[in-house]
Amino acid sequence: MQATPTVRPWYNHRWPWLLMLGPALVIVAGSYTMWLAITREDAMVVGDYYKEGRAINQDLKRDRVAASLGISLHLEYDPVAGALAGNLRSLGAPLGGDIRLHLAHPTRPEKDIQLQLQADRNGDFSIGLPMLELARWQVQIENDKRDWRVEGVWHWPQQRTLDLRADRPVDD
Repeated sequence: MQATPTVRPWYNHRWPWLLMLGPALVIVAGSYTMWLAITREDAMVVGDYYKEGRAINQDLKRDRVAASLGISLHLEYDPVAGALAGNLRSLGAPLGGDIRLHLAHPTRPEKDIQLQLQADRNGDFSIGLPMLELARWQVQIENDKRDWRVEGVWHWPQQRTLDLRADRPVDD
């Protein structure tokens, strides 16, 4: 008498499950990606490109004014005290008065920080600031009349201080 081998059903074997694992993971990852696309707002899209282009030209003019004034900025952030201190200097006239500092988060516009600074005659200022998260912050500083602007990038917390200088842009 010859024994017949017992045939196990397909779900008792490893190979069908292993082969189905890849497509199942793709379906899960695709569903998660679709959920992200639907629930997150796309903050990078600009509605009116022409208007945006004109605004860029105005901003370049403000950069040139800052370069002609020789404006420089030094920032120091103390996370323990929760304070941002700095100094704003110019080669010409003093830059005391109302100054606007904008810290833009690289990906989340709702985390942007706008600060109104009151610089003294020497250009020194200090203001309370909540804990900054680890990010590559876009920094922009300008006067209340929006005549000039200095901007740069601050890698927090790798850079404890930030020094910006308005460079003379290359003329086209």
